[in-house]
Amino acid sequence: MTSKAKEQPKVAIQKRSKVHGVVITQLVQQLPAGKSTPDFIRKPMATTVNEGKRAFFKAVVDGEPKPSVTWGRNKGDVNDPEEFQTRYDEKAKEYILEIPHAKIDLADIYKCFATNEYGTAVCSATLKIIKGKEESQQDFRAMLKKTAVVTRKKQLPPQKEGELDPKLWELLLSARKRDYQRICLDFGVTDFRWLLKRLNQMKKERADEQAKVVQNLENVKQIEVKPSGRAEFSLDMTLLDPNSKVYLYKDGNMIPYGNDEKSKLRLQKHGNKFSFSIKDPQPEDAGLYQVDVGDINVLSTDFQVPTAEFVDKIKDAKAVENNDAAFQCVLSTPLNWITWSTRDLSLEDSDKYKMTVSEDKLVHTLTIKNCDKADRGEYYAIAGTTSCSASLAVEADPNAHKGLKGKKAEDDLAKTALEQKSPKTEDKEEKDALQIGQNDSSREIVAGSSKETNVTKADGGRKTNGGEDDGKDDLLEDGEDESRKFTLSNPLILTVAAVGVQFVSGLSDITTHIGGRAELCCKLSTENSEGKWYKNGKLLTSEDGLRIIKDGANHRLIIDCCERDDVAVYRFEADGRKSEANLNIQDPPKIDTHALGKFTKPVIVKAGAIAKWKLQFSGGEPMNIQWYKDDDELLSALNVKIEKSSTHSKLRLIKCQRKDSGEVKIKIRNEFGTTEAISKLTVLDKPTPPQGPVDIIESAVTSVEFKWKPPKDNGGCPVTNYTIERQQVGRNKWSNLGDISGSTPVYRDSGVDPGRKYCYRIRAKNSEGISDYLQTEDISAGVLRYPGAPSVPKVVSALKDCISLKWCAPCDTGGTTITGYNLEKRKKGTNYWSLVNQEGPIKELTYVVKDVIEGAAYEFRVSAINLSGSGDPSIPCDTVFAREPMKAPGKVTDLKVTSSDYTTLSLAWTKTKEVVGSHSEPQGYYVEIRPTASPEWTRCNTLPITPTTYTVHGLKAMAAYWVRVIATNYGGDGEPQGFDKPIIAMPPPVKPRFKDRHIKSFVVVRSGNTICLNIPFEASPFPEVSWFKDGISVGKHVTITSSDKGTQMLIPTSERSDSGVYTIMVKNLVGQESLNVEIRVTDDPKPPGPVELEQIVPGTVTLFWAPSPDEKKDDRLHYIVSKRDTFKRTWKTVAESLFNNKFTVVDIVPGREYHFRVFAKNDMANSVPSVSPAFEIQKEREKFTVHMPPTKPLDFSSPPSFIKPLRRRTPPEGYECHMSCAIKGNPAPRVTWYRENVNLNTNANYYISNVCGVCSLLILRVGPKDSGEYKVVIENGRGIAESSMILSVSVRE
Repeated sequence: MTSKAKEQPKVAIQKRSKVHGVVITQLVQQLPAGKSTPDFIRKPMATTVNEGKRAFFKAVVDGEPKPSVTWGRNKGDVNDPEEFQTRYDEKAKEYILEIPHAKIDLADIYKCFATNEYGTAVCSATLKIIKGKEESQQDFRAMLKKTAVVTRKKQLPPQKEGELDPKLWELLLSARKRDYQRICLDFGVTDFRWLLKRLNQMKKERADEQAKVVQNLENVKQIEVKPSGRAEFSLDMTLLDPNSKVYLYKDGNMIPYGNDEKSKLRLQKHGNKFSFSIKDPQPEDAGLYQVDVGDINVLSTDFQVPTAEFVDKIKDAKAVENNDAAFQCVLSTPLNWITWSTRDLSLEDSDKYKMTVSEDKLVHTLTIKNCDKADRGEYYAIAGTTSCSASLAVEADPNAHKGLKGKKAEDDLAKTALEQKSPKTEDKEEKDALQIGQNDSSREIVAGSSKETNVTKADGGRKTNGGEDDGKDDLLEDGEDESRKFTLSNPLILTVAAVGVQFVSGLSDITTHIGGRAELCCKLSTENSEGKWYKNGKLLTSEDGLRIIKDGANHRLIIDCCERDDVAVYRFEADGRKSEANLNIQDPPKIDTHALGKFTKPVIVKAGAIAKWKLQFSGGEPMNIQWYKDDDELLSALNVKIEKSSTHSKLRLIKCQRKDSGEVKIKIRNEFGTTEAISKLTVLDKPTPPQGPVDIIESAVTSVEFKWKPPKDNGGCPVTNYTIERQQVGRNKWSNLGDISGSTPVYRDSGVDPGRKYCYRIRAKNSEGISDYLQTEDISAGVLRYPGAPSVPKVVSALKDCISLKWCAPCDTGGTTITGYNLEKRKKGTNYWSLVNQEGPIKELTYVVKDVIEGAAYEFRVSAINLSGSGDPSIPCDTVFAREPMKAPGKVTDLKVTSSDYTTLSLAWTKTKEVVGSHSEPQGYYVEIRPTASPEWTRCNTLPITPTTYTVHGLKAMAAYWVRVIATNYGGDGEPQGFDKPIIAMPPPVKPRFKDRHIKSFVVVRSGNTICLNIPFEASPFPEVSWFKDGISVGKHVTITSSDKGTQMLIPTSERSDSGVYTIMVKNLVGQESLNVEIRVTDDPKPPGPVELEQIVPGTVTLFWAPSPDEKKDDRLHYIVSKRDTFKRTWKTVAESLFNNKFTVVDIVPGREYHFRVFAKNDMANSVPSVSPAFEIQKEREKFTVHMPPTKPLDFSSPPSFIKPLRRRTPPEGYECHMSCAIKGNPAPRVTWYRENVNLNTNANYYISNVCGVCSLLILRVGPKDSGEYKVVIENGRGIAESSMILSVSVRE
């Protein structure tokens, strides 16, 4: 601790932090310059994890000197290294408390302390741990459906991993919509909108079940602890069978109940209302309570008894009428909500009552808005079974208008009179609608009937006496004589007094368009009153082109054809009463129908011509006119001419080209609306060249036939002809072969010479011209081209006297038609092939060979024949015996999967053995697969394979397949051998985990720049990747790209609203993992406002400045203050990290002029400074007296010394390294540089300079060899001095 801090007495000053929920205690009276108390830049956040998972708390702190950070908890300590691990992330500057394995007993409130010698900052965060449950294969929805036919099972199915607790669904089925959010918060669900669709379906199913026993079910209220100490829940229910039994269950077990006050569980029934209550609830009474009618559930409610105490109870409050009152309490344990109530009524969040909860869930507040006398009384705050109460006193507003009070009292009297009405009275006066009028000042008493009277209240005019309310409730019915007015002094005595005409309904604002019809109407309380109409204060008559109509008590003003001049304020007056309204006229753009018809006709021009459009319109000015072509706006240019006026617009496109064809649109907009018109532009031109490639249909000895594709663009009109030219390869001359029809792009050239090669040019022609040519490759004519080999012959059947074969035609026909096939055979073990079809070529693709010897083994091959002759033979088929059919082979054994990934599956099996009389030895194997959703099997290999291993390719990732292997031989296919369950195309399962440990958890991005987050992970099977921002799914402007290796989030243009905590959740069948990254989008801050100076304490000056406009947008923005005086002339920072808008600068020297600058700083940069006016304290001058001391000789020499020594450096490899120091001495010292005690002054690899006492050494490209100790030695006649440093070169990886 510095001496200055030691001198100050210890205090405890509470300060406000920029971060909500942080408490700062300053331990000294005044902070030294440049020092600050600790504060949290980012505090730990409340966390909810599953039992056994890893939990983190992260904090970023600030302060000068740097504070130390410690952790604590409410119910113990954090010293056990097996349960708690603390560390500091240097890269992210985060202090981290890690809980590797979350246990139920570790759920607590954790606190983080940041401490330095000037103060302490404390904040807390809650850790909530969800207890794990065993997995179950039960389906909750299936269970609900099942209740209609079997006895209801009271035990809810256990929660599956990664799914919602069935208990949550059960509670939501019985809850009101306003309670959804509170119930979901208890289960850790912050966004419940995604489950509404499923919930509505389940509610419909539940309602169908309840309709079997209940006629009507409503007003379901969840369980609450009342001020009386009983926990109650109720519902209104009409039973189909009044004798139906009502059962009560707790956690699935039936419990008995009574109907008297002494019963622990009591049922009270009042008509159709069923109320259940628990007397003196205890923690063991907590659980899920369910009410059943027979075996049908009608209500489920969860009774929770948290162990919470009131650290600070609510206090008695006073409020003035029409003002707000508030009750606030502090709990010892965080709760999402508590119950607020009066003695007889539970309160709910509404316009009258506002209930708020702090971020740490400890502070709960009830605000009562616009208090009145009826709000007086006791209010209760109930947390579990603990409660506290306070009273609210409402005082009269001394500034309130007395007339209003009198009016309210009289209203109460009128209400009392109406409540005393007797239904048996049939006197004529009961049928008359008596009108009750209220006077501003007093009420008169007039004799009336003692019998009850029907009192109705009519709607007064909304705008009277110039649009202001006259403070009276005029209650008159149609047809009632307005000369009478009844006032009430006693609930049973009515009085009558005179009153004027009243508005039953006043005028309303009207909006119409030019030429439209407008009608203003109002209704008076009597038909006998005449009125007058005014326009902007001027009296209107029928001579003004208007229609003024009086229809009984209704008065109307009609304008049949509105013009611009009709926009005004219209007023109707009758007997001193007024009502007025505005008439607004709109004039949206309109297009002349005839002009629109001409405009929409397509415009067809030739290439190079001018296309013109003109459109006439009308509408209110100003108008915005825009022309578009294919949705791209057209602007005036060399080839685009646009003319605009208030009545028409023209467009000219000069030197049109074929690519200009498309849609032309004009959009006309003014303040009243938008209209548009569309036309088409077609530019005619010659066609593009025909499209290749050119396919050769036939290349015979005397003819060549080929085809091509039509042009991609026909130029706007049909292709009429194709022009063909031919050139013999080796010559320069092109011969015109003539034109062919444009409908068939096929040509046959019959004038070729055998053995020659030709090249052809093809051009397309339309009415606008001829296209460029398409040139073919060299085409040979008259060359002997033999066909390719057919497929391997397949044995269809084999008998002792014949063998049946079939094959497929070759892919390469040799350019001509296949005329037949030759089939050859040979005995196994010989090399001689003999022709089977001695009578001539085989025309079909099948043949039966009869020239065979029983028991002999044969091989067959086939060759194709065309006009050129016989082609190459095919591959011989497998050996086939001329004997009776073999037995099919048996099943393979030991079938297993050896390896798999997302697209392949490797199999292995054991060859089946031959069993005489049962099955023969296999000659090959087929592998077949079938997706689980498909009934058809697909054979993976078309030909049998002989190995007992096979790899299936082309599978769909994560798809399930049935797989089987079939042995085969000439006797047919054996029985298939498969697996008992489908095989999933996926590698071995791997739980998701993030691979990059150095992922930044806090990222700062300049507003407008691109945000790109790459998060690598590994998981198998392919996981489901979800991105959330502050717990909500990211917006549509965010692009998410995911693969099996990682995921990427991309925001092309970031905005400040993109700031927040982004959560990446990776989930698959094995498990899930999540990662949080905080992104802050900001920009260079705007400068603070003008700086004002004030001297409060002598020797100091206090700076005041207006906050930067960005202060409200950025909670990390702070201020820096620097000063400069006339003595030093350099700017010096005197304060940093200021979160307020004033600062006191000390050590102000009289006689010097000071200037100050204030910067705003955030995570991005400093703002432009706000400069203060000059400040100076006048120095009191004393009488100057010169005392001349005796002169003596002076020695100005001094030993060498370092003003600024060398500093340690760690430059990256390949960059410049600059080392410098400042020295002094008289006479000027001599400077010598050393590296590892080797003199460098003569080494040309180092640039050494000494300018005005600043010694520098420069290494242009530093490398690992330059690492070591560097030393500077300075000496003169008065002495020697030296300074050294260590250079460490950072080597690239």
